[in-house]
Amino acid sequence: MRTTLLTASAALAAALAACGPAPAQPGQAGAPVESRAPNSPDQKPAFAGQTRAPGLVSGVSGQYQTLASGLEHPWGMAFLPSGEILVTERAGRLRVVGKDGKLSPAVTGLPAIYAEGQGGLLGVTLDPDYAKNGLVYWAYAEEIDSVNGTAVARGKLTLGAAPKVENVQVIWRQTPKMASPLHFGGRVVFDRAGKLFITTGERAYPAGRVQSQNLDGTLGKVVRINADGSIPSDNPFVNTAGAKPDIWSLGHRNIQSATLDAQGRLWTVEHGARGGDELNRPEPGKNYGWPLITYGEEYSGKAISDGATQKEGLEQPVYYWDPVIAPSGMALYDGALFPALKGSLLIGSMREQHVARLVLKDDKVVGEERLFTDIGGRVRDVAVGPDGAIYVLTDEGDGKLIKITPKG
Repeated sequence: MRTTLLTASAALAAALAACGPAPAQPGQAGAPVESRAPNSPDQKPAFAGQTRAPGLVSGVSGQYQTLASGLEHPWGMAFLPSGEILVTERAGRLRVVGKDGKLSPAVTGLPAIYAEGQGGLLGVTLDPDYAKNGLVYWAYAEEIDSVNGTAVARGKLTLGAAPKVENVQVIWRQTPKMASPLHFGGRVVFDRAGKLFITTGERAYPAGRVQSQNLDGTLGKVVRINADGSIPSDNPFVNTAGAKPDIWSLGHRNIQSATLDAQGRLWTVEHGARGGDELNRPEPGKNYGWPLITYGEEYSGKAISDGATQKEGLEQPVYYWDPVIAPSGMALYDGALFPALKGSLLIGSMREQHVARLVLKDDKVVGEERLFTDIGGRVRDVAVGPDGAIYVLTDEGDGKLIKITPKG
């Protein structure tokens, strides 16, 4: 069945190419949404549909409501059961957006945050048992002795006129730390078993790139821990000598998008260099190749490593973009307000300032659409609210929290 699907996709792509860039109609497939030349034109996908999938048109049109503005490079959000929304600002502040849209003062009690370059206060999520314990978890950049890295802390949230977190514990720290202001990853996602996934970056510099392939550190990895920071007994490297037992998968560059699918499986999107943004479904113990293989090139135009895109023992991305869209934030649409988007992955694009919609079938991308292209900002995070609306954060000096509902 998979072979049939891929053959059909390849035939469709060839037919579209032969007919020229015909626009798709609602519910139909058309030419790929990406029309720019790739940065690495000699690189070829490993299978049909791995890049430039058929373009889709859902007919969805959004109506925008700005719930909060004046946010300094907002990065992540989480919905509280009481109706408020937690928003992180990369500058180091955690804010509460009230049901009336009022923005709280900064939540007090957070540990010191390294807010330089791409570092700062990053992803945020609630404990699966938040209604009982009030615990909130956040990823952030931490500096110790002039070197820095990603860390995750948790604390009990108290709302009110002066919101605060108490009994704060740092439950995870990335190792080794480096003197780098780049590539912190930073998404935090609980799975259905109550285990916490943490996405990281490899810190951009050559020494960090090497670490992506090493099991004695957590640079360029997906990490999985228990809610208290302890190590799950079923992690893939628990019994591997010299390996960090918190590692789930390796060979990643800079993962800033993560969500669970309808089956409860983790999906991530990571930044490439010039080309090579990747959608992956990280599985335990598997190696996703960076920097040994990649669909992209150095910012200088030179090849990365030996220029390979495939090697034995290294996993292929489910999908990739070249040129890049600069992805950050991701959600599975499971609401009722936008029936045409049901089951789609929604991914923020900072470079192109839209929400990328990917349609999956049998874990392969069979269509792509660019939604909300007039949002007017770099889309840093995307979430689906309890009301079925789509919420986005724009990563600007005057960043906004925007609620999107169907137009009309």
